[in-house]
Amino acid sequence: MAEIAAEKPAEAVQGTTEVTSTNGESSAALTTTDKDAGDASMNDADLLEKMKKAMKQVEFYFADANLPYDKFMWTLYSKDPEHWIPIQTVGSFKRMREFSSHGTEWLANAIRLSTFLEVDETGTKVRRTTEPQEPKNQFERSVYAKGFGEEDETLQGRLEDFFSQYGPVSAVRMRRDEKKKFKGSVFTEFTDFETVEKFLKAEPKPTWEGKELLIMTKEEYCEMKIKEKGLTGKAANYRRELISSKKFDAFRDMDKSKDKGKGASKDEKKDVFLDFLGHKILIKQDKDGNGIIDEKDIPFVKGVTLKFDGCGGDVSWSEVKDPIKARFDGKAPYIKYARGENSGLVGFYKPLTEEDIEYVKNTIKTINNHEVTWSLPTEEEEKQFEIERAQAAARHAFNQSASREGGGRSGRGGGRGGRGGKGRGGGRGGRGGRSGGRNEESKEKATPAGEENVGEKRKRAVEPDGGPDVGVRGTAAPPTIQAAKKVKTDEAAS
Repeated sequence: MAEIAAEKPAEAVQGTTEVTSTNGESSAALTTTDKDAGDASMNDADLLEKMKKAMKQVEFYFADANLPYDKFMWTLYSKDPEHWIPIQTVGSFKRMREFSSHGTEWLANAIRLSTFLEVDETGTKVRRTTEPQEPKNQFERSVYAKGFGEEDETLQGRLEDFFSQYGPVSAVRMRRDEKKKFKGSVFTEFTDFETVEKFLKAEPKPTWEGKELLIMTKEEYCEMKIKEKGLTGKAANYRRELISSKKFDAFRDMDKSKDKGKGASKDEKKDVFLDFLGHKILIKQDKDGNGIIDEKDIPFVKGVTLKFDGCGGDVSWSEVKDPIKARFDGKAPYIKYARGENSGLVGFYKPLTEEDIEYVKNTIKTINNHEVTWSLPTEEEEKQFEIERAQAAARHAFNQSASREGGGRSGRGGGRGGRGGKGRGGGRGGRGGRSGGRNEESKEKATPAGEENVGEKRKRAVEPDGGPDVGVRGTAAPPTIQAAKKVKTDEAAS
């Protein structure tokens, strides 16, 4: 057990939990643990601060950013039906060594300060108070930074403190080569996009020991490496997957289990989900046989939409899509426009930065030979647009899913919904009922304005604006470890 624990990576402290406790609770903890620790030189305030530090480190081990991606922790979590993990085991991890002299009872009292964790009646086991949830947009919330010099035993903690000055941090992962030597660079996952922007735009530029760091988003780092190596096509896509994937992923393994379970009963009705702007939504079937989503399930993501005015009553989709597609990872935006109107809306797959907005304004100055102005829509306009956008994606995804299963649906409002305009908002039903070449033809013709495509099994299909991933789910599976081939991770990627 000790050997496995020693292999625990030095990870970051979760920045989302606030310590809350009454004075009575804190005093009780201090009275018990101060005697056990035998540390007469430490006053109550210092001891409480040390307990909070220990608590936060344990919280990180159980956090959504770590637990499902740490094979050893997930094995312990899955082993017990109630998901209890021995405190003594957690206390043996590398980052917990500074607290080991205080003993299990002291650590149990430190953990009791947390609202995210709970200790059992015996005071020897710990678990989460909630079920793990798959984090959203981890790749987009991550940055790359290089220039941290040589590694020592204090570096991980100093890195966490360094990045935390910009905002809450989910994880700081030190990058290593195949021999486990630190590369001098890290991938840091912030908890929100605002902190990512704050770090990247910081003035003065972030420095380490007096030297300016090389910083960029993880996505920009990925594209830089692809260009350096001259990769294209499948090789480039493989490289992206290599950098963005994790060596162990409990959610990925559970999905594989569900895929295997789908073969058990081919006649069993399968749920279809839409991953819309980072949120997974169940698609239901309406009375006409079309896909539909409950509006209450559709999230509102602010800042993913721009509005144009002054187009003169007509719009060529290519005038909007083509000039800016490269800026947004080759993903065409989703456009809503009704012929004859003088304005329209353009939806993107993630919140726009100020630089993104300026880029669009400077790149698309005219539409239909008319000078246009760009602005942010009102909150109500954006909410309604996202609802329409999600419903169009749901209709298309549902029809595509039925086509793959062999029968198709010829429901109203099918494959060509979502653009707006005359007869374009969903009039031509899905062609899934017809087999052969027509089905492929319909897929090619259904997407020029940004409708969502559904890929084959295990392919991640996205709406052309980069939003939803669509897939068919099988039966539920328990959170257990599944055997899987080892793959390289971004830690080993150069």
